[in-house]
Amino acid sequence: MAKSKKPENDNALPPMPDRRGMEGFMAGLFGGGRGSDPTDAAQDIMYEAWEATSRSKRITLARKALKVSPLCADAYVLLAEEEAGSVEEVLDYYQKGVAAGEEALGPDGFEGYAGRFWGFLETRPYMRARAGLAAVLWRLGQHQEAIDHYQSMLKLNPNDNQGIRYVLAGHLLARDDIKALRKLLKQHEDDGAAAWLYTRALLAFRENDPGAGKLAEEAWLAHSHVPGVLSGKQPLVASIDGYITLGGGRMRQLTTSTKTARPGRPRPVQSRGWRRLPES
Repeated sequence: MAKSKKPENDNALPPMPDRRGMEGFMAGLFGGGRGSDPTDAAQDIMYEAWEATSRSKRITLARKALKVSPLCADAYVLLAEEEAGSVEEVLDYYQKGVAAGEEALGPDGFEGYAGRFWGFLETRPYMRARAGLAAVLWRLGQHQEAIDHYQSMLKLNPNDNQGIRYVLAGHLLARDDIKALRKLLKQHEDDGAAAWLYTRALLAFRENDPGAGKLAEEAWLAHSHVPGVLSGKQPLVASIDGYITLGGGRMRQLTTSTKTARPGRPRPVQSRGWRRLPES
């Protein structure tokens, strides 16, 4: 007797495409003669890898990209996310990715793109690798080194498309580095994200600032869901697409991690979950 098939969920949303793979489309539009240089050719393979639907295929393509060019930082990023079996292996891959990205960009690249990193596609693999490196360093307890990386990344890209400032704010709060946190909040004082508004309010309360109540009210009016999440009365909704939006599930996760951050309590390494700092 044939088994009956389970009814398909017509309301199920298809998985969102990996934004890193979508960069390949942008490269095709603006990249001109991409593919003539080995590193460009390797990156084209990585755009294919980011879009691959199976883990084995992604790993195979990453290995292929490294054979074409050992300076393909994104290949190391993928291997850190998909192939590494320990935190130490993750660290090794990200270190290799940062080194590869630095060599690929060269001194001229760092000088020419400084202050505008991420705005140029060729800088993004390096920025992804460095973000991953900082995250694993924090995981291993090398907190100041991780913070140094995040702060340097914000100098390279003050617009902070990756959302590095949210992670950094949580780490500074965890270490009670109030001076550095104040400076960071000032640099992005127009940020209306939940993580930012509630961090400002929390810092004000810690310092007995008379304006703390007003800041808390502003945060609540903009993101009223956060108190429910922090109190445990409202469940924390996991992001299904890895994207970040104001008031969305991923922003709630960032807010919660910022408020509960404590030295010695890093989040565990997860395979594909390890990779996603918010990008735009």
